Amino acid sequence: MRRRDFLRAAAAAAFSGAAAGWGGAGVASADPNWVSLFRTWVPEIFVPLADPPEHSEAIVVGSGFGAAVTALRLAEAGVTNTVLERGSRWPNDPWREIFTGDDLPDGRGFWHRTSFTGVTKVPMQFADFGGVLDITELPGVDVWRGAAVGGGSVVFTGAMIAPERRFFDEIFRGTVDYGEMDSVWYPRVRQMLRLSPMPADIYASGPFTHSRVWDDQVRKAGYRSVPNDSIFDWDVLRAELGGTTRTSATVARSNLGNSNGAKFDLNQNYLRYAQDTGRSAVYPGHRVDTIAQEPGGRFVVTVTKLDPTGAVLGTRTLTCDRLFLGAGSLGTSELLVRAQATGTLPNLNEHVGDGWGTNGDVVLARGESTLSGLGQGVPSASRIADESGPPLSLESWYIPGIPVETGALASLGMVLDSTRARFTFDRARNAATLNWPKSAQAAVADACRHVDHHIAERAGAVLDYQPLGYDANAVFTAHPLGGAVLGQVTDGNGRVLGHPGLYVMDGAAIPGSTGTVNPSLTITALAERNIAAIVAAGH
Repeated sequence: MRRRDFLRAAAAAAFSGAAAGWGGAGVASADPNWVSLFRTWVPEIFVPLADPPEHSEAIVVGSGFGAAVTALRLAEAGVTNTVLERGSRWPNDPWREIFTGDDLPDGRGFWHRTSFTGVTKVPMQFADFGGVLDITELPGVDVWRGAAVGGGSVVFTGAMIAPERRFFDEIFRGTVDYGEMDSVWYPRVRQMLRLSPMPADIYASGPFTHSRVWDDQVRKAGYRSVPNDSIFDWDVLRAELGGTTRTSATVARSNLGNSNGAKFDLNQNYLRYAQDTGRSAVYPGHRVDTIAQEPGGRFVVTVTKLDPTGAVLGTRTLTCDRLFLGAGSLGTSELLVRAQATGTLPNLNEHVGDGWGTNGDVVLARGESTLSGLGQGVPSASRIADESGPPLSLESWYIPGIPVETGALASLGMVLDSTRARFTFDRARNAATLNWPKSAQAAVADACRHVDHHIAERAGAVLDYQPLGYDANAVFTAHPLGGAVLGQVTDGNGRVLGHPGLYVMDGAAIPGSTGTVNPSLTITALAERNIAAIVAAGH
């Protein structure tokens, strides 16, 4: 009844009511009984955790896009590897609620925090637990990142798009050849992840009325919408529409995972293929705390073993001949700046920590042209580009947790922003940190607001969300990039300078932006490129 009442209220309150679903009107409880419920709902994540081997030929830190590619390609080359992931390995089930919803989230949604106020400014509370989305609060911006086997592929929106050559070249400045990426590595990833635009029958269905209205509005404003390639499994969405699986991607549930496997995440491809070789093993619940290199060249990794409740089950020191960092921009950067500050990797150069950016992320809302009873299906159907100010794109998005009429059309904006920050090591907190200028976030929000307002005016939108403060919001990024930039901290293929056998294989290698598009395709393709060169050279 609570969910039904909540949705009914949201439907009547336009976007200010929908905000409670987007940011989440969570269950306010610190009751330890929640853990008992989680054990009942998802017993798989509570099974005893296996211990990784004391020594491995290669260790891969993390299990997101870059790490998963690395694990598979090493295994195919005959290199036995150990994948260490701090989060749990979450299953999929066509009918069980494995993951919590975006509408009334519980602790399964967030990585060890009890409260959160998101872009909607609506506070929510829940029991502390090892959920799938980590919200890291940095001065000036919050960073959203995955905390599960599969990393960001479990919680992202699914759009995977290559940047234009001119923007790519501006960002990478010759370190990576766009022609090679476009002809070899982007196509390889598209094939591996079965990327495709939204089929016509899905686009024409009720849950994607908002996508069609979004496209109609941008056409009225003179823009040409371009279909987005997506990682979603369209057959699972068809099953949702046909009632043969639990609804998820067709009812605005995705940011905290799709229980029925609607997203073709890394657990269903790269990681599974790697494990099928018999030469790669994934160890969930293992957080890497420090990395070091011995004088003889062997790497030493200290690991904390964690229960999903956050209880420490033990600590170990592991060794490997080669170490591949794929813990994401924040995770990899933190390991490197800590190692530099504490002297465990003494030959790291002065560029460690540099080049971090937010990919210019902005969340937007504009009014519908008519209150037409929109659905809120998750996959992004299309995008537009604009260069009336700084180059940017707007993607059709959805209002998380609210599958019914709100009066709002959501967009995700990404601006070509040259702002960069540097990670430093805070010894008092034993953590990496940076200061992100709020002026940069204000600038990207203003750029996207200008475009979205123009569309709303041309399309005759009936509601204006600027007075409510929801028209353009840039208080967070879901696309952190940089900190160990390719060609600066590493050579042109991710080999860390000064420490042979150490590699950066994730978004930390990308200098702050992927040119007005989602980074996941470029991170994955770059990892394919780099690991191919490393395997071919034997180091």
